[in-house]
Amino acid sequence: MRSLAVLCLYFAVAVAQGGTERNTTALGDCLETAKVPFYESDAKDWEDYASPFNERLEYTPAAIAVPTTTEQIQLAVSCGAEHGVKVTPKAGGHSYASLGLGGEDGHLVIQLDRMYNVTLDTETNVATVGPGARLGHLAVELFDQGNRAISHGTCPGVGVSGHALHGGFGMASNTHGLALDWVIGMTVVLADATVVECSESQNPDLFWAMLGAGSNFGIAASYQFKTFEAPANVTWFSAQLPWNQSTAQAGLEALESYAKNTMPAELNMRLAGSSRSASVEGVFYGDEEGLEAALEPLLNKTGGSISSSETGNWMDSVEHYANAEVDVTYPYEMHETFYSKSLTLKGLNGTSARNFVDYWYGTARDVSRIWWFQIDIHGGKNSAVWKADPGLTSYAHRDKLFLIQLYDRSFGSYPELGFEFLNGWVSNTTADMAPSDWGMYINYADARMDRTTAQNAYWGVNLPRLQEIKAQVDPTELFYYPISIEPAAVPEPA
Repeated sequence: MRSLAVLCLYFAVAVAQGGTERNTTALGDCLETAKVPFYESDAKDWEDYASPFNERLEYTPAAIAVPTTTEQIQLAVSCGAEHGVKVTPKAGGHSYASLGLGGEDGHLVIQLDRMYNVTLDTETNVATVGPGARLGHLAVELFDQGNRAISHGTCPGVGVSGHALHGGFGMASNTHGLALDWVIGMTVVLADATVVECSESQNPDLFWAMLGAGSNFGIAASYQFKTFEAPANVTWFSAQLPWNQSTAQAGLEALESYAKNTMPAELNMRLAGSSRSASVEGVFYGDEEGLEAALEPLLNKTGGSISSSETGNWMDSVEHYANAEVDVTYPYEMHETFYSKSLTLKGLNGTSARNFVDYWYGTARDVSRIWWFQIDIHGGKNSAVWKADPGLTSYAHRDKLFLIQLYDRSFGSYPELGFEFLNGWVSNTTADMAPSDWGMYINYADARMDRTTAQNAYWGVNLPRLQEIKAQVDPTELFYYPISIEPAAVPEPA
């Protein structure tokens, strides 16, 4: 994709300016010799691939490879390793911290969105899925090919790779678990450019690490997902909550009790809050009569009432929450400017609930930007997330009841003081909590944290084992980003 003149120009600049440019030029030569399609910054399509979802965090890759086969992924990884350039897979490109661009300048980005095929085996109901498939496309193909589905998130443009490799929570998770719970095998390109198959029976340690922290260990080139029959009746709803600063704490505590002890497996729900309102919204796998019966214990204690509900099939519910075109492949052109934080909590009651409410109705009301939060019901006695064996994957938050996303959007540049707003909300909420009572979710990544803090927040008790596996499969950190998992130190010989 480069002319000879451009090659010569790049070589001249490299000689004049030093090592980084030399590496970049040699990298391009390597990719070209290997016949791996790629772009450099002078290409007309560069912005289509280099533009981040979060425009607050723009980085310049050394090059962007666009493979269409597993072999081309291997060759690209080999070129990056040979020329000392960090390698970063980018599937959907929806990372909140632009980690798909490396989280810093100078990475070889391997753009996977041309590899989006979804093929359902109607005999086994196992789907083979390309690493660049987006959630909306995956949902459409599974439904059209065999009336099947997996549990996944609501945004259709999110890539299956980042989503499923790090959790994958959505509006079916209380009923069917996380997206990663439906992965039964994958093909992975490692840092040495070899290809391995992994599953519970093949390379089980790698499989465990990939399902929860996959971006640190290799590039998934293909997935196998088991599937479930798409439900015929799905009722989506919203219920308004007439809360204020004096009633919201009791409301949160009622929500916690309901989620832990009463909420049925068929109900999937979150609390949505902003400067203007509070509501619960979600889906119920059943009809409106069943929904009303399921919500009644909660609404009686929180003063809420159902403001809207509608019943349709699985794809109707996917389209309802998408708020965008569902069947998207490439290019993906959604961009925002924002800062986001996450929390995974065992509970939100007493002092922590009071602190959360006071910040919501106090400090947050003084912020004029568009901000909101979602508190997803992540656990509970009937939750499929809680019921899954925590030892099967490296996802570290099975014991958490709530998954919280805090989101602060700006039009134009994001103000420096804005970071204090969400950091303050997190620190106030967790001030009286034990470290084991809370964590953070890497799919809402925050690269402003230092690496040690981030690793512990995202991977918790699983971090030591993950670091040991990292040392085995990627000791030189070819797959690196600023908050990635560090390899365990190798003991020096006695």
